[in-house]
Amino acid sequence: GVGMGMTAPVSMTAFPAEDGSLQQKVKVSLRIPSQFQANPPCPNDESIKIEERQGMTIYSTQFGGYAKEADYVNYAAKLKSALGSEAAYRKDFYFCNGYDPPMKPYGRRNEVWFLKE
Repeated sequence: GVGMGMTAPVSMTAFPAEDGSLQQKVKVSLRIPSQFQANPPCPNDESIKIEERQGMTIYSTQFGGYAKEADYVNYAAKLKSALGSEAAYRKDFYFCNGYDPPMKPYGRRNEVWFLKE
């Protein structure tokens, strides 16, 4: 019953299939605004969980436009290629992040994050 407004980024955990496409299993995460961090409101919907995301080190790439699944898959492949075989990161999932509201037509920011191991 508490409105918290829009947060950024909206982060989706993507689970890549063997061919690089995304599995249908996707987890969407929203940041709880600072004023609610100490005592977040309790969700009314059982499918919504509050998780604490620990600090992490990531490998990241950024791109613009209205991001589609194919864009995230493409930029994840580019990031994987840029990192080569030397970098140690989680390969079973990655994060797809969007920072802008839908009505912002220009200067949009999207990122793909690989979690460093």
